[in-house]
Amino acid sequence: MDSSGFEGPVIVALDHGGPWLKDKQTIEKWPLERAMQGVKDSLTACIDAGYDLLHIDPTVDRTLARGETISIDTVSGRTGEMINHAERHRRSKDLPRISYEVGTEEVHGGLADMNTFRRFLKGLRQGLDKCGLQDVWPCFIVGKVGTDLHTTLFDPVVASELVKTAAEYGSFIKGHYTDGVENPEDYPQSGMGGANVGPEFTEAEYFSLKKLTMSEGEFVRQGKLESESGLMQALEDAVVASGRWEKWRQAGEQGKKFSELAEERREWLVRTGCRYIWTAGGVLEARGQLYANMSAMGIDAEAEVIGDIARSMDKYFEKFNLTGTIPMIEKELEAGL
Repeated sequence: MDSSGFEGPVIVALDHGGPWLKDKQTIEKWPLERAMQGVKDSLTACIDAGYDLLHIDPTVDRTLARGETISIDTVSGRTGEMINHAERHRRSKDLPRISYEVGTEEVHGGLADMNTFRRFLKGLRQGLDKCGLQDVWPCFIVGKVGTDLHTTLFDPVVASELVKTAAEYGSFIKGHYTDGVENPEDYPQSGMGGANVGPEFTEAEYFSLKKLTMSEGEFVRQGKLESESGLMQALEDAVVASGRWEKWRQAGEQGKKFSELAEERREWLVRTGCRYIWTAGGVLEARGQLYANMSAMGIDAEAEVIGDIARSMDKYFEKFNLTGTIPMIEKELEAGL
């Protein structure tokens, strides 16, 4: 049991392990060989740390000309190369078996039509066989099921076809960018094996904190508190300083300073980028002051924030039919041991 008090099963996983998918590699313009080695080093560290699931995703290639799409054969080849590296390291240390997830919902890798999807699976199978890894195959294939950074409608027709094809290889389809999806109940009905949600929960945290700072401001105006924590400004400052927001620039925003963007866009960038800077020094200090201010007013700010995040998660437990499944999962895990 950790400090959260949760005693149920936990899967520790790497998301989007691939060249140039860490902002540092893109910002510093790492060459292919260095970027690939950086990913392999990360995979080695993950395995040594006891990770259970590794997402292998070499679907971005910064060496290509603008508008050029990476070959799906290159994607399957690099995927096999990284899985081979991970397996050789794991086996050399006689560590327990781990699970793999491959592919991406992004267009970078071209996994957006069935012919390409099938070619990817066939190429990966052949590549792993050549490496002597006939006993290794990913449990999850990430499919393009209608959702991305700016769309929230899950496509059950496409998903069902992907599910059927992946099942031929013994895999499940996983959807990414499930945040704020309009029809989550269609996931289990389509046979989906998994869904990634994350930024939605950091947004729930952001909006909860924003609500608290509004109450804090009112208390200051009423003379009940001496000063505000300045948390919202601290969040914006930290997101801007991180430089991570740059990757979400839209066409008309190129070359503009953050302060020159529309107010609505600035808030979107801050609340989406918050997940990268929650532990920044200025943010931690301002958050601590907000909690102290609210405590002086008889309000348990931390409990409110945790409650708002939990309510955001509850929707998925209900719509994905996951309520009450932890005992079943624990039983399966015990059986597997």
